[in-house]
Amino acid sequence: MKHFHRPKLTASVADEIFEYRSLEKKKLKIAIVITGITMIIEIAGGILTNSLALLSDAGHMFTHFFALFISAAAIVCADRPVCHHRTFGFYRVEILAALFNSLFIFGITIWIFSEAIGRIIHPKQIIGLEMFIIATIGLAVNLVTAWILHGVSKESLNIKSAFLHMLSDTFSSVAVIIGAIIIYFTGFNIIDPILSIVIALIILLWAWSLFKDSVNILLEFAPKGLDTDKVRYFLMQNIKEIEEITDIHIWEITTKMYSMTAHVKIKGDKQCVDIKGLLSRIKQLVNDKFDIEHTTIELD
Repeated sequence: MKHFHRPKLTASVADEIFEYRSLEKKKLKIAIVITGITMIIEIAGGILTNSLALLSDAGHMFTHFFALFISAAAIVCADRPVCHHRTFGFYRVEILAALFNSLFIFGITIWIFSEAIGRIIHPKQIIGLEMFIIATIGLAVNLVTAWILHGVSKESLNIKSAFLHMLSDTFSSVAVIIGAIIIYFTGFNIIDPILSIVIALIILLWAWSLFKDSVNILLEFAPKGLDTDKVRYFLMQNIKEIEEITDIHIWEITTKMYSMTAHVKIKGDKQCVDIKGLLSRIKQLVNDKFDIEHTTIELD
């Protein structure tokens, strides 16, 4: 059995990666601070104006604040060295945190739904102008944060995820602004809890996706869109020396970090096959085609 690791990086490549990670962390820190301050402002504004929609938007912003925090934590954890009893390092801290976050968000949405139903039955007076001003600040912050992350999101899937979360939050901010305008000019206060329910549904969908993905990774399911039959067929089609592949397992250590183990039966006499070259080709193929970086193969 032979375990392949990533090739050792040259000094120039390592320096380039370090510099890029530093840029990622710097931009994420700025985005986290801005988002956190705005979230607090929206919570205070929601309480002062009686706007449940603002509080719902603050809850939505919290989900993205946490997404930014997780992205930053993932970079920090990825830089920590492995040891003899933590052979994959601390990558799954990100997944555990995401799981607890999804459960917390479920609680937030339940509160929003119950509060919104109560306000539909017994509407409360909303201060439309202040609600509009605070929601506009929230929208501006979302746009600025998305702009900060835009450059690095092109190269990093981790940052791209946080970037897309911030973009989605702009839609709820726009909805709150429209609601504030309607309330200010018409006094139609019931629009506030209706918008809250819409925002809560958006939060719920994102939380469910987060919960499902976290559980799948922790239970070591095969990554989405990647199954063992597909990998087995691909290898047997591209490497003629392979007679059979059995006991194949593919799992996700953390987001976009895949591992695979398998037993490979070789055709004919094993002594006539370039074992080292064969293992190298298997590793290269699954890495290029399926992004599986950690491969352990046992030859029969």
